[in-house]
Amino acid sequence: MPLILVPTPLGNLGDVTRRAIEALRDAELIVAEDTRVARKLLGALDIGPKELWSYREQNAAAVTAGILERARNANIVLVTDAGMPGISDPGSELVAAARIAGIAIDVLPGPSAVIGVAALSGFPLRRFVFEGFPPRSSSARREAFARALGAEATTIWYESPQRIAATLADLAAVAAEAQVFLVREYTKRFEQQVLGTPATVAEALAEPVRGEIAFAIAPYALTTEAPVALDLETAIDELLAKGLPVAEIAKRLTRLGMGDRRTLYERATKRKRANNTPLP
Repeated sequence: MPLILVPTPLGNLGDVTRRAIEALRDAELIVAEDTRVARKLLGALDIGPKELWSYREQNAAAVTAGILERARNANIVLVTDAGMPGISDPGSELVAAARIAGIAIDVLPGPSAVIGVAALSGFPLRRFVFEGFPPRSSSARREAFARALGAEATTIWYESPQRIAATLADLAAVAAEAQVFLVREYTKRFEQQVLGTPATVAEALAEPVRGEIAFAIAPYALTTEAPVALDLETAIDELLAKGLPVAEIAKRLTRLGMGDRRTLYERATKRKRANNTPLP
């Protein structure tokens, strides 16, 4: 029998899939991060009482063997409080143990804040990295951001409402002009979306900050190389004068840490038109 990972709605119950409902109805045992949350979900979906076991970081070592033993002869469903099990929530270690034990595993597609925020950001996604939660200490956060930004890929992060202000301040200390897209309470009634630098995003958040938070950082190449000019428009004009196409200008200035490529492309395009230079 399979162990089935069932993603649950992040906030809007309408995001639950038919397959998820069927899997929950057919389950002989539901393994849940929080059994109280699971009971509420089952009630909202008009699914009758189910046998529920708790599976979380604190008790995983004690209950894994029992879950796998049941999975040999019963339909077992794993759910977390919201979203895809295993993504910054319990589940990945149980999947690894099930594979070693030769137990079939199925993962249903469904809600994931990682993918939703990435798509909403509009940042380049040919390559992106989910970084999870930033470290708790300021120095460790700054090191983590510097390392992640050095990869020149869009990065996706989660953060608690209690630490988001300090986290954005540390990001600003590393890359003040980086472009950040933050979503608070994704898919919920009071969802908030903010795009801008770390400082402008922080200013847009009401105090005290409440709700689930995820944010994306656009590719932003950190460099110790001095910019070609302190003024962005001057830098663009100098490169235009050399006959470089707009795309190449955006690429070069991104590498110099003067912003994200999309914004720089737009700025360079405007400067090219303002200078009455034909676009390539």
